[in-house]
Amino acid sequence: MFSGKIGFIGSGQMATALASGMLSAGLIQKDQLLACDVSSVSAEKFAAVTGGQICPSIAMLTEKADVIFLSVKPQSMAGVLQTLSQVSTSREKLIISIAAGITLATLEAGLGGPGRIVRVMPNTPALVGAGASAFALSQGTQAASANRPSDSQIVRQLLETVGVAEEVPESLMDAVTGLSGSGPAYVYQIIEALSDGGVRVGLPRATATRLAAQTVLGAAQMVLSTKEHPGALKDAVTSPGGTTIAGLHALESGGLRAALMTAVVAATQRAKELGQPPR
Repeated sequence: MFSGKIGFIGSGQMATALASGMLSAGLIQKDQLLACDVSSVSAEKFAAVTGGQICPSIAMLTEKADVIFLSVKPQSMAGVLQTLSQVSTSREKLIISIAAGITLATLEAGLGGPGRIVRVMPNTPALVGAGASAFALSQGTQAASANRPSDSQIVRQLLETVGVAEEVPESLMDAVTGLSGSGPAYVYQIIEALSDGGVRVGLPRATATRLAAQTVLGAAQMVLSTKEHPGALKDAVTSPGGTTIAGLHALESGGLRAALMTAVVAATQRAKELGQPPR
């Protein structure tokens, strides 16, 4: 059970998903949730779904919250950071940004110096409690003490209410973006292609899509649950001269693995480009 208050600056879909996950996991109660948003529609929806309190200003939320999620669009971050920097207590808070492409250096500069700052790269399956998030800590984050967990432990605990979370050096955050940040789109395309294949051999579209999606879900769960190498799990269902090896041969002929690897590399490179300051 987390004892402090958690605030969200920006109360859109991802903020609502994170807050709902924390509530569902029993990590917090609704009276520990705060949110602030320039959109009254988003704020009202957040309150309706989570039961959290809506604060009229960033300053009020900052004074009350112990952990603050920055869940605004990247183009809105500069203004939010400027407002936060003017609240004297903001330097004491654990501040977690989930805005894509905003570096720790940018966050520190906007807040007026080092602090307890964390950068997170979530992905959209967090909306259904199956996210894959990575986070990087600034040098100002706190280690564990006799009466409190480390900031890393707090962040991991919060993020794992909506999936899995891995701590990485910030230098790897673009790679995370290329893999798990953009990865759901690759998998959607794989599911669509499998469904198309099912239709091609006679299955109704709804049946083909349901079977394809469940097959991907089940295979992923096998990897996570058994902790076996994916290659070993593949070999376990590949009989000599059977149907699966025929299908795998076709995938190799089509360059599936190379295409997926190239997609991760391309998305990683694009993330690096987007993170560069404008010239």
